[in-house]
This record gives sequence, structure tokens and C-alpha cells, in this order.
Amino acid sequence: MKLVNKLAVSAALVSLAFASVTQAGTLDDIRAKGHLQCGVSQGLPGFSNPDQSGNWVGLDVDLCRAVAAAVFGNANKVKYSPLSAKERFTALQSGEVDILSRNTTWTLVRDTALGLNFAGVNYYDGQGFMVRKDLGVTSAKQLAGAAVCVNIGTTTELNMADFFRANNMNYKPVVFEKADEVVAAYDSGRCDVYTTDRSGLAAQRLKLKDPNAHIVLPETISKEPLGPVVRHGDDQWFDIVKWTLYCMVEAEEYGLSSKNVDEMKSKTSNPQIKRHVGTEGDMGKSLGLPNDWCYNVVKQVGNYGESYDKNVGPETSLKLSRGVNAQWTDGGLQYAMPIR
Repeated sequence: MKLVNKLAVSAALVSLAFASVTQAGTLDDIRAKGHLQCGVSQGLPGFSNPDQSGNWVGLDVDLCRAVAAAVFGNANKVKYSPLSAKERFTALQSGEVDILSRNTTWTLVRDTALGLNFAGVNYYDGQGFMVRKDLGVTSAKQLAGAAVCVNIGTTTELNMADFFRANNMNYKPVVFEKADEVVAAYDSGRCDVYTTDRSGLAAQRLKLKDPNAHIVLPETISKEPLGPVVRHGDDQWFDIVKWTLYCMVEAEEYGLSSKNVDEMKSKTSNPQIKRHVGTEGDMGKSLGLPNDWCYNVVKQVGNYGESYDKNVGPETSLKLSRGVNAQWTDGGLQYAMPIR
């Protein structure tokens, strides 16, 4: 789910070709068309995936909805563009989408050479390996000679190559452009191993014919900070997306949720919460948003913990514990810059 370095140069050229798109004015353009265009995955349960009614849901989708709530006061003013790993950056650079919220890893090349800005991390992850239980493998260091299914156009390939090289093991990459093609190939036995981010393994495992016949090996071979991405050149839009994420994270820290935000708004004497819900200070002005922008985010979408628990948490089919995605006050890495 990450760009191969050899694509960086060509992608940078594309960003130059569409340089006019990156000029300030994204917020005005979005308001003029009446909706936010959000780039998402082609279907990753828990993160961005159509539900049984065809509505997009997931942790990444909630971030899109939160930005729409901040901008329009209406979380439903979003349209979604399903994008493959290979095409996602071009779609953002060209202006086809306003924001990319698609389990995308923050790396140096992507943050500098592609004309893009990462607006934060909404899920801290790492790459892993999944195998069939009947293979008898209990460690990734037992995978010498294995055929490994992977998405093309991603640094998952590079991480995989580094891992096998560092451990003096040979392997055979079996590559596909679309995530569902990788899943189908692995499920049909065309490869021994499936590798991607560990959250992705938990999600894609649900699509297998017999999910219980597979295990995720214990090794985590990389850092994968996943988060929303915007184009270079419009600091106002970058700030809006960044602070929308911080709004959700800090709301959880303060105990603000979609269920109690109205009561807290009317009754609290806490100046931090007053700033958060827009009844004190002028926190929307510098963003070009109404003062209740963050209240709308929390009321309509929820805080970060609500979104996490609903989409990927222990009570969902993915069963992902908070781990490093817990609040900093609980020993995790989620730490919002203060709204003040």
C-alpha cells in the first residue's frame, strides 16, 4: 500500500504538469461544487469499503466525512473515488480528488518529491505476512523459497525485498495491481504468502473462503504510519484537514463524543472544551471555517475513539486492539496538537 521509489520521478513530473491545481483556493473550489471528493481504497473492510447498502464506511471514510462536516456543517457532502495503489497519487496531483484518505503510508519521498503533504496519522501500522496454517510455518524467517503475493506500485515490495535480503532468503514475488486480485491469487493457492500492512491482512482475511485456515505471522517488518494526504501549495486546505483529525483525537482525550457533545456544549465551564465546541475563542477564523466546525465534526462523525471502535476495534470483525493507536495518555501514539 505504498509507492515504489522508482515511480517517484514520473509522479513528480505529473505533479509539475498539474501545478496549477495546487494553487490556493481548494476550499473555495469545494464549496463551489458543493461536495468534497475523497479518494479511498477499492474496498478495504474497516478502512474504506461499501456496506451492504452501497454506502462507504470505515476509518478512512470517517475522516472524509469529518472534513465535510467541518467545511459544510454536513458530513454527508462527500463523494468517493475508489483508487488503486498505483493510481492514487496521480488522482490527487491532478485534482481528481481533493483529499486522499486511503491507508497510505507517510514516507520521505511521498512527502517531498510528489508534491504532496501528509496531514497526520490516523492509523499506526506495520507490514506483516499471512500464510495458511497447514503450511506449518510459525515465523517469517521460515519463508525461504516462498511465493509471495503483493500489490504492485507499492513499497510493500521494497520492504519485502529488504526483509528477505537481510535474512539471506530467496523468494518469488507474485504481483498484481488491485488488492482484490492479490487476495484472489493467494486464496486460490497461486502463492504461499500474502504480505501487506497488518491491518490490511486482518481486513482482507475476511474475504478468504475459510478465514480460520490462515494465520498472520508474528513479525512486523516495517513502520507504516497511515494518514490523509493533500496537495502541496494550499496551506489553508492542508490546515483544515490536519486540524480536523486533531479535532477528533483531542475530543476523545477530553471525553467529548457524539453522544454528549450537546450537553457539554451547553453546560461545561472548561475553557478547553469551550474552545473545542466553538463557544469560546475564535478557532474557526484562521481556517476560514465557522466557529462550530469542530463541534460539527464530533456531533456528526464522533471522536477518534468512536470511529476506531466502530470500524476496526475489538468488537468488529477485524478485532484490532488500540495498541499504539491508543491516546498518549494511555501509552499510545495518538497525540493531538492543542486547539487554542
